[in-house]
Amino acid sequence: MGADRAGADRSDHVALEDRYIREHWNEIYALCRLNSLPFNGTGEVIQNDGVWRVYEFTWQMDAILFWARFEGRWLRGTEFHYPERPDTLPSLKPLENWPKLKPRDLR
Repeated sequence: MGADRAGADRSDHVALEDRYIREHWNEIYALCRLNSLPFNGTGEVIQNDGVWRVYEFTWQMDAILFWARFEGRWLRGTEFHYPERPDTLPSLKPLENWPKLKPRDLR
């Protein structure tokens, strides 16, 4: 599947660590909806110092905002890249009245 992604020039890809997704799914989903940030899981899984799930974006700015907010890994082909976050990057609208995560609730 990586070969297909490497040749795609109309979408940007970001990977999130599987455990992070599981622990924060409701927040990820709610923030993306609030900010009209469409994300589409490709179904691709990368095993590289953990398990990572890949999301694709049509617009690069959407991918950048998602990557920056959710501590993702930027992908080029099948490799992670670690670019610097731009100083002028806008922030996403925050969720109001969002409950704080309690580690005990994850058990």
